[in-house]
Amino acid sequence: MKLSILIPVYNEESTVGEVIEQVLAVELPGIEKEILVIDDGSTDGTAEVLKREQSENADLVRVYSSQQNFGKGRAIRIGLKYVTGDIVLIQDADLELDPKEYGVLLAPILSGQASVVYGSRFLSGANRIPWKSRLAQRILTPLTRLLYGARLTDEATAYKVFKTKILQGLDLHCIGFEFCPEVTAKLLKQGHQIVEVPITYRPRTEVEGKKLRFLHDGFTAVFTLLKYRFCDGRKKSGAKDK
Repeated sequence: MKLSILIPVYNEESTVGEVIEQVLAVELPGIEKEILVIDDGSTDGTAEVLKREQSENADLVRVYSSQQNFGKGRAIRIGLKYVTGDIVLIQDADLELDPKEYGVLLAPILSGQASVVYGSRFLSGANRIPWKSRLAQRILTPLTRLLYGARLTDEATAYKVFKTKILQGLDLHCIGFEFCPEVTAKLLKQGHQIVEVPITYRPRTEVEGKKLRFLHDGFTAVFTLLKYRFCDGRKKSGAKDK
């Protein structure tokens, strides 16, 4: 079994090195790891950090760089072209989520219970979640339930894990943060079940580098969920997982 960890990154000089080191330190018995970092046109010192990490861990870390900043969705789509693992895990380049929880995230897939797993920040009562995130959850959760019949608590979570063939079988068009609602909508339209597990969450502020824009990205998420509910977001070759 092989796990591909996709890390889209843009101007995360202060955190991306530590994130990669944490991912490298995760022990997953019987599972091989590969780390694919997609530098989405960073303009700070991110490229230098990634060059060092790749040099020191050439057998595990591969870096792909864009000359232009497009967005998280486009970076993930680029990374998918180079995945060789059986399972794909999306890892942000900040320090809001803990790679030590990979075992919890992978367990439903490894046990055969699920093909897609989301790590929910809202299933753990210990997490301190900012009001903006709570407000977004109170809008997106009932909307996802209404449109797709899915009882998800955290559609916008950064921790998403997929069997590779399922993620690569989606006809994704996302450029920015609409990756989350697009992939959720298309999974649900194809009939895939999404299993959620609780995760810990350390939110950072805009001063610390938070890039999500509440109003713009919130509106985009709502629009994306609506758009793919009422248009055909399924590839002809798509199939439900058994």
